[in-house]
Amino acid sequence: MTVKDPDWIQSVLARYEQPLIRYAAHITRDFERAREVVQDTFLKLCRRKSSPEDDHLAPWLYTVCRNGALDVRRKEKRMTTIEEAPLRQVPVMPEASAALERNERLAQVLDILGTLPANQQEVLRLKFQGNLSYREISRIVNLSVSNVGFLIHTGLKTIRETIRTRPDNKVARRGK
Repeated sequence: MTVKDPDWIQSVLARYEQPLIRYAAHITRDFERAREVVQDTFLKLCRRKSSPEDDHLAPWLYTVCRNGALDVRRKEKRMTTIEEAPLRQVPVMPEASAALERNERLAQVLDILGTLPANQQEVLRLKFQGNLSYREISRIVNLSVSNVGFLIHTGLKTIRETIRTRPDNKVARRGK
């Protein structure tokens, strides 16, 4: 497929627009700015003479988006807050209590994620929001694959340990 193929562009947009917006919003701290960054990312994709190969498309999109979001953040001194976007869409569940428990657990994980160092937050978001491989993440953040793996491992370990040891954590205690 080529960049000029409207069906290809539509399929790429459908697959990557929302994850890129969440990713950019985390960096810019402003949902509208994030949407602008993602729009600019897709415009740059459309202006390319050829499309990135399928295995390079996601890293290319995330890299361009990341650079644009960092530029916006550098240009704007003031930071605005946004509500934290969920890591994944919560499916509709027939049982309300199960959905509520899942939402509570997700909120708990997002709270803890927000306390991690910025580099751990970024690689975890790319891994779980962007569903990217370690190699793709390493290209985006300019770190070695092993460093990305270490950051993800350390971040997940911290999240698990924090959830396990929180006194208000009914979910972790119930599972023991």
